[in-house]
Amino acid sequence: MTKLYDLSGFARKMKDLHEILKKGKYKKIGFKVTKTQHLLLKARINGVRGNFILDTGASNSCVGFEGIELFALTASKSATKAAGAGATGMFTQLAKDNELQIGRWKCSGFHLVVFDLSHVNEALRQHKAKPVQGIIGADILLQGKGIIDYYNHCLYLK
Repeated sequence: MTKLYDLSGFARKMKDLHEILKKGKYKKIGFKVTKTQHLLLKARINGVRGNFILDTGASNSCVGFEGIELFALTASKSATKAAGAGATGMFTQLAKDNELQIGRWKCSGFHLVVFDLSHVNEALRQHKAKPVQGIIGADILLQGKGIIDYYNHCLYLK
């Protein structure tokens, strides 16, 4: 037996949420859901636009090594090893004091981890999805008091 739910008030409640967040000085940022079910958004690092996966499970935001030149980063060696999505012990660099812009939300003095993202992009290519330049992680979600509206494909940052 199938249950039917009345969702008529849902759209109104979501609109109310948007208004509350707008009054709370949150910036609304749209994202797309890829074929691989990743959340994809556009962001600028040091004024250069790129495609990024929004990953609540990534502790730090990061870019691939090719992002050093692309985003004009000043990267230095790091003793920290990265791990994630099937790869461990990966060599990293750290790029400090950058500017990040996602939609109308901006962050100065932003630090990025730089490491080999080829395994991420290879997995995306295997699913015929476009490669990304980096990952927006929990560091930004925490700093921006992030709220993700999965239903309407929106990220809110304060």
